[in-house]
Amino acid sequence: MIRAVYFFVAFFSFVLMSCQAEKSSGKYPVTVGNIEFDEKLDDPTFRKCYPEKQIDVQYYQGTKEFDYKGEKIAIIEKLTNEKISSESKINGYITVRFLVNCEGKTGLFRIQQMNADLKEAVLDKELGDKLLRFTKSLDGWIPKEIKGLKIGYYQYLTYKIENGKVSEVLP
Repeated sequence: MIRAVYFFVAFFSFVLMSCQAEKSSGKYPVTVGNIEFDEKLDDPTFRKCYPEKQIDVQYYQGTKEFDYKGEKIAIIEKLTNEKISSESKINGYITVRFLVNCEGKTGLFRIQQMNADLKEAVLDKELGDKLLRFTKSLDGWIPKEIKGLKIGYYQYLTYKIENGKVSEVLP
């Protein structure tokens, strides 16, 4: 009888704590999460390496910032040569998040725009489209390897926009 009472107290305590944890997570989840395939946005020929195992790592999971041939400077040089800008004198951030598979190919691109106060807003659709096309054109991504297994990983590039021009590439 006493064991049953302890079991029920422990069980209900666990349920209560789980509910409280779920309530407190609110708007910002613990992880960014995976990008799900969307037939309206995504290339149907792009393949994840191990889709059944969900082993693609996030960019914040102890991985190097840039696994790109020539590192970040190569991306900045290519961007400078493209001369991408907006006629509007806007300020803010445009982030493109995507998956690099175990072959170094990219897909599942998603874009988010924020104003200078970091509030979600459409700064300039045309500029966003140009930066998305530019990001898709980058073909020097290097596959990651963990314990001899090549894996996919999520990557992002955030373009800081000042007076309609890209002033910085983050991270």
